[in-house]
Amino acid sequence: MSPRGRKRPALNALLIGVGAASKRRRVRKTGFLAARELERIRHGRFERLLSGLTAVGAVVTTGEIFFEHDKASFGNRWMWAPIVIGPIAAAAGLAGYTSKRAAKTVLPAASAIVVANGLQGTFLHARGIGQKPGGWSNFRYNMEMGPPLLAPLLVTLVGGMGLLAAVLRRER
Repeated sequence: MSPRGRKRPALNALLIGVGAASKRRRVRKTGFLAARELERIRHGRFERLLSGLTAVGAVVTTGEIFFEHDKASFGNRWMWAPIVIGPIAAAAGLAGYTSKRAAKTVLPAASAIVVANGLQGTFLHARGIGQKPGGWSNFRYNMEMGPPLLAPLLVTLVGGMGLLAAVLRRER
């Protein structure tokens, strides 16, 4: 007879389903990994994760920027700057993910360039809105039809993640 509150293993497998025990172990293991990562983040030790996210963010934003600037026929030569800088930032983020030394040297340098380019892009987009018919007095229409004012700030955010990764401690 089984102790009170416990079921026999064979009966348990029939009631819950075959493989349920292994599913529970996987859930516990996943929960443990998530808890471990949260603990590292609480203690400021997620340099590798942030470096990797910087690399992914640089690739995604560079692709989006390429299509948007291509739609505008690369009318200004500065439109090529984020297309050139993006892959460099992605490579620096990947290097920061694999190497602590690169995370402290190459990644902050590339990220600072990305931040500067994002701020420059915000200025150029604001200037582009001002040059549209009606300029800033026709703000709502020109914000919708002109260059997206806040889009370069997303690039700045990717660069900021890289700068933050360089400041944080490295996890084991």
